[in-house]
Amino acid sequence: MRLTFVKMHGLGNDFVVLDGVRQSVELREEQLRLLADRHLGIGCDQILLVERARQPGVDFRYRIFNADGGEVEQCGNGARCFVRFVHEQGLTAKRAIRVETMSGVIVPRLEDDGTVTVDMGAPVFAPERIPFTSDNDELVQTLRIADEAVAITAIGMGNPHAVQVVADIDAAPVERQGPLIESHPRFPRRVNAGFMQVLDRHAIRLRVFERGVGETLACGTGACAAVVAGIARGLLDSPVRVETRGGMLSIAWAGQDAPVLMTGPAVTVFKGEIEL
Repeated sequence: MRLTFVKMHGLGNDFVVLDGVRQSVELREEQLRLLADRHLGIGCDQILLVERARQPGVDFRYRIFNADGGEVEQCGNGARCFVRFVHEQGLTAKRAIRVETMSGVIVPRLEDDGTVTVDMGAPVFAPERIPFTSDNDELVQTLRIADEAVAITAIGMGNPHAVQVVADIDAAPVERQGPLIESHPRFPRRVNAGFMQVLDRHAIRLRVFERGVGETLACGTGACAAVVAGIARGLLDSPVRVETRGGMLSIAWAGQDAPVLMTGPAVTVFKGEIEL
């Protein structure tokens, strides 16, 4: 099977994007892992699959597969690349499109300056919807990992996130705590572990250990979750600049049931074909 693909990235969070509209794409987990392999395949954090919409009132279906071959609900940086991809491939001329995902419909928009703004929907705090096992609705929860007690805020942004505040992002225990939080039994579908340093009320630094991938240079939904957690805890005010290792995002959230708006770049790196 020969597939055409486009390699893209959003702040260094990189993707192999496949056109499932004009070619048939049915991949097994081992084939997805091969595509993501940085030594034996193309190399990426996630594989993005663009498909025809399955429900009325939307333009496309958007599927996301992590480097381990597992399908996940949402990816914010990928959503921005999705918009640039369908424009560059001539699949749509719309500036704003409605996109079906596993977690619902998102509405990304290509801006005049080339950046992309994505309406990521309203954040989820209810533990059972994240999902997160808890006997209360407290905003800050204690998570026990190994011999440590870690204070986290659990947020759903179409996918689950556990956000903790750290004093120094460079010294944060991302590599040590990340895998333990990701697979913690209180998160039945695993979780993305976010480490947030507050710089001022409109700026943070962020590192994210993503489930099924490991630490990435940037995480769009992780940035949204961190800002929501910071605003909800009274640490931040909207809008917030989020500095990741791959670059800068802007996140806005008006609170309560309002949607989270994420703005940032999307870059095409190269195009190619691969034989599977």
